[in-house]
Amino acid sequence: MPRRSADGAEAGEHARVAEAAAAVLDAAGGTPDIAVVLGSGLGDFAGRLAGARSVAYGRLPHWPESRVVGHEGRLVVGRLGGRLVAALSGRVHLYEGHHPRVVTFPTRAMAHAGVRAMILTNAAGGVNTAFASGALMVIDDHINLLGANPLTGPNEDRFGPRFPDMTDAYSPRLRAVADEAAAAIGVPIVHGVYAAVPGPNYETPAEIRYLRVIGADAVGMSTVPEVIAARHMGVEVLGLSCITNMAAGVTSRPLVHEEVMETARRVHGEFAALLEAILEKV
Repeated sequence: MPRRSADGAEAGEHARVAEAAAAVLDAAGGTPDIAVVLGSGLGDFAGRLAGARSVAYGRLPHWPESRVVGHEGRLVVGRLGGRLVAALSGRVHLYEGHHPRVVTFPTRAMAHAGVRAMILTNAAGGVNTAFASGALMVIDDHINLLGANPLTGPNEDRFGPRFPDMTDAYSPRLRAVADEAAAAIGVPIVHGVYAAVPGPNYETPAEIRYLRVIGADAVGMSTVPEVIAARHMGVEVLGLSCITNMAAGVTSRPLVHEEVMETARRVHGEFAALLEAILEKV
């Protein structure tokens, strides 16, 4: 049996990540130039990759599989704008019962495979009342309210330092690229701060008022652990949120996952066009 560390994670995480990274390189036929994580309802973007090859997560060693509606669960590798792109169609979440190190395993595998930049996308609730449902937001910073961190426990020095800096968790360079790409294709975008909460229930109106007071513009249940793990390994990060619904208390309507999926489908064309334009400029 594998030895377990004090935080409950099995020893040998580096070896498992290395094995998964080797499988990614084999599927890709080389080192991807960039990886894109596709959030709820956004997985169809992978269909834009030329010469795409698809591998189900279940066929990648140690890879966690999501069982959330809207997260397909496959790695798609292909070319876009002359670059080799690895698209992760779906992710796992803490609210599914996963340990933070499991949630960030794909991020670590991509970084170990040599990926130096990642675009992390998500569906989020709008906290900022100036936003509208369907808005596309570039994440400038985040607030971690998950009560969990993928770096908790013994540090794996081969991944990164014990105390990584998060001043520029979201790359200023890539955010500028996103602005240029959006302007070039005429897609309106906003900028803001993303707050990550555990879920899976949606927030109460009082919690949304609290988030607004502490500086959040959008709220969701993902992304932040992946950002932390990516920056720990020196990977440049761009975060993009699709504001699929206004958060609790902003309108009188109850929140349902079907609305999230419907809005994601409605703005899919704009979101995919923005992603494509960014990838061509990175």
